[in-house]
Amino acid sequence: MKGTILVGTAGQGILRSVDDGASWHRLGLKEAIEFDGVVRAIAVDPAHPERVLAGADAGLCLSEDGGAHFRRVESPMNGLTVWAIAFHPANPKLVFAGTGAPSRARMYRSQDGGETWQALGVELPEFCQGVNRPRILTIAGHPDKAEEAWFGVEEGGAWRTADAGEHWTRVDTPECPINNSDIHAIAVLPALGEQAVKHVVLTVNSVYDTSDDGKTWQGKASKERFDGMYYTRTVHVVDAAGSTLLLAIGDGTPGTRTQIYRSTDRGVNWTPALLHTRPNSTVWAFGSHAADPQLIFAGTKYGDLLRSMDGGASWFKDWREFSEITAVAWTPFVAPVKAHPQSIN
Repeated sequence: MKGTILVGTAGQGILRSVDDGASWHRLGLKEAIEFDGVVRAIAVDPAHPERVLAGADAGLCLSEDGGAHFRRVESPMNGLTVWAIAFHPANPKLVFAGTGAPSRARMYRSQDGGETWQALGVELPEFCQGVNRPRILTIAGHPDKAEEAWFGVEEGGAWRTADAGEHWTRVDTPECPINNSDIHAIAVLPALGEQAVKHVVLTVNSVYDTSDDGKTWQGKASKERFDGMYYTRTVHVVDAAGSTLLLAIGDGTPGTRTQIYRSTDRGVNWTPALLHTRPNSTVWAFGSHAADPQLIFAGTKYGDLLRSMDGGASWFKDWREFSEITAVAWTPFVAPVKAHPQSIN
């Protein structure tokens, strides 16, 4: 299926491919995102696949041609580093974004698909013990409730709203079994048959879930479940029903040993995916699109790009290697990307 692969990096901006990874192109000159800039997040508008939001060290940027060109959206995030972006799955006009190191960690909201933004009144710490300055790593919306959304902070806890971001409640309170404020990823799975809605929260070293709207939580240390590896990086929902999940884990950051685990029962049991090439560092990010949920990309901390064509069961390494991969996305829209002139001596 034709489309555009977008790889966000720390040091090479966004790399794009419109020929299924055969060739890659950096952003050109005079773009809002520098071609050697830092991009921490990429999100494709689920209602309009040509619209792509990117979180960069310049702030929040928008492409309306599948990632070929970007303009900076004037917002309170101007000049701040944006670490996370999410279109709400139940209402794509509702978009959340979060900033972080070296900027102050704060949450922002758009109610018009990312054109205008406002800062939200969530009090987050300016400094923390583990990473000095916190950063918002994850944002997730409820697939069936446009008023419910979650975000997680490294380090600053897991937060939840029931009114589309007007008010937020911290989840990892002293009464909650989630005993680590270093939140790496959150996923909300819709009800499926007789199975209730399920919320999954990943800390740096554990996986927690609840099927009763947070009244009770179950959790287990990752090193006890995933071959001794503790660094629980991110989770990815493969299908709209939330029946299949992927989890990326490693032995540290950047790490020397990593694995993608796959669950076909909503996270109850996990099995290692088949990696045809050993990745060079911990898997950091996943990217896919509902237009072809079997096609999934994954990027590692040290620049390996992996792809799966069977919903995450097996993975192949692409030929191109990148600088640090921070985000990956794919859109079925084919961007008008052209090669730039080469400097030849």
